[in-house]
Amino acid sequence: MSAINFTVAICTYNGANRLAEVLDRLRSQEKTEPISWEIIVVDNNSTDDTAKIVQEYQANWSEPYPIRYYLEPEQGLAFARRCAIREAKGGLIGFLDDDNFPKPNWVAQAYHFGQSHPQAGAYGGQIHGKFEVEPPPGFDRIARYFALIKGTKPYCYNQKYASTRKKMFPPGAGIVIRKQAWIETVPERPLLPQTNEDLEMLSYIWQGGWELWFNPAMEIDHFIPKSRFDKEYLRRFFQNNGRLRYQVRMLAYKPWQRPLVVPIYLGNDIRKLILHFLKYRSVLKTDVVAAGEMELLLTILLRNFYK
Repeated sequence: MSAINFTVAICTYNGANRLAEVLDRLRSQEKTEPISWEIIVVDNNSTDDTAKIVQEYQANWSEPYPIRYYLEPEQGLAFARRCAIREAKGGLIGFLDDDNFPKPNWVAQAYHFGQSHPQAGAYGGQIHGKFEVEPPPGFDRIARYFALIKGTKPYCYNQKYASTRKKMFPPGAGIVIRKQAWIETVPERPLLPQTNEDLEMLSYIWQGGWELWFNPAMEIDHFIPKSRFDKEYLRRFFQNNGRLRYQVRMLAYKPWQRPLVVPIYLGNDIRKLILHFLKYRSVLKTDVVAAGEMELLLTILLRNFYK
């Protein structure tokens, strides 16, 4: 077999009931004949039948691209991804979660984009929601927080946001990482909280001079269960997002600049909170989307007062 040049890495934790569909989708990939690729499953210390599912597929696998299994006992997606980087034989690594279901041409499109964009350190594609139940009214306003993204034209994030201090990154679901870019820029141990692993790795790659891209030809379906629309879940979800906003913002500034920009952000945060309250105050108890946004804005505001 020729040298592997593309790796699909599935990082999973207790995803036995979803993993089969991901592997079946990969088994039916089209136009991959010129590509020498592999599948690796990184089991992030699961307590369900994840290992058994992989073993069953390995025992009945006749495809030219192999499936390999690794156990990563240190909990957290950041550690699972580091395991995948260590073990991947391909120079391009396409990451799928166990609830990410690739379209039939995903591998081919991911590989060829990386070949034609050698300065791309990471790139993502379109992510469509595969909903267990109908999303609540107004969901489009918060879809980006669920890693859903659409578009028809490719673009480079570095160029699109070059004139602002805002750094926008592709979602981590379905992200392709160039192994060389990771090795050159990402530290061996994560520094930010585990809930922020996507932001951290892409920020390092961006700061290392590599390009980040959106490739609309790469498409996946992201399964979203009905539990994600529970009011209490959304409250906690947006609290977590709000707490991390300080780190996200400060990544764009040098340490000496940070005390100077905090008052500016504080005033803007108060303005956004007041406007949102005035607009949705009559439905905050019944509209889960508006209530979630309110929780996000309130947490962001409070986060300005502590590190």
